[in-house]
Amino acid sequence: MSGQFRADGSLRHLLTLEDLPRPLIERLLERAERFVRPLGARPPASRVLEGCTVANLFTEPSTRTRVSFELAAKRLGADVVNLEVQLSSRVKGESMLDTVYTLQSLHVDAMVIRDAEIGVPATVAAHVADHVSILSAGEAHVDHPTQGLLDALTVRQHKSRFDTLSIAIIGDLRHSRVARSAWHVFRALGVSDLRIVAPPALMPPAGEFEGCSRHTRLESGLPQADVVMMLRIQKERMAQVELPDADRYYASYGLTPERLALARPDAIVMHPQPMNRGVEIASAVADGPRSVIRDQVRNGVAVRMAVLAEVLAWRSAA
Repeated sequence: MSGQFRADGSLRHLLTLEDLPRPLIERLLERAERFVRPLGARPPASRVLEGCTVANLFTEPSTRTRVSFELAAKRLGADVVNLEVQLSSRVKGESMLDTVYTLQSLHVDAMVIRDAEIGVPATVAAHVADHVSILSAGEAHVDHPTQGLLDALTVRQHKSRFDTLSIAIIGDLRHSRVARSAWHVFRALGVSDLRIVAPPALMPPAGEFEGCSRHTRLESGLPQADVVMMLRIQKERMAQVELPDADRYYASYGLTPERLALARPDAIVMHPQPMNRGVEIASAVADGPRSVIRDQVRNGVAVRMAVLAEVLAWRSAA
């Protein structure tokens, strides 16, 4: 998406990972790695964004993404405004753009937007002043770019190379923005064996996830996988989809220790959370030695620090 870049080629917005150049992705991952600290250590701190203001605009519920964006901005020295839509003027009928123009007038430099409607981040990005950056924190079912980056960082920390990996993404592919961003970033980083595994009702339409092999059974999608990425069953997006009940879904598609044994012995297990334990994943796996789910959470702050520092670099140099 060419609209993500300034005239000088620097990153201004982050709306999608689709077609983002591999060197830029690698630079963001390397920058994020410098912000990672072991659990229990003092978190990283910088004043590089002192004087900047970041606004979080979330019209959908969020815990990890919103909190990690807030922590990321504060740890870089920025001021942070959190706007919950149910408390904002949008409840009174104000449009998203009017809300954005208000924040822009209040000297907000970056806006982090999560919205259930397709196209909202791009629309806002097309209308803000030149000095304002827009970051997608999740767009409908189509994109979640910082989640894709933190997933890539987690894989990079545990596996030496991307091009030799087999990665299986399992669960509700049809409704998953996480899966789409993972597909974009892993493809850009050269993963040659990408597999998607889902019941037929949750398999994405033909033409999506190009280059991935499709499987409707774990027994065919899991063997010798290096990375197993489980997805949440998104009941809130599935009103028109007929699925078996939770017990029957778990019986066929839940990741149990027995099924995980089909993957490589050193395979890692990922999940974007929140988890439906006993539906898509067993607690013995989620909390087991091959789970890197808590690393993903930790890496979320580091990645969002890297992205904020990247898009607002001109402010620190001004």
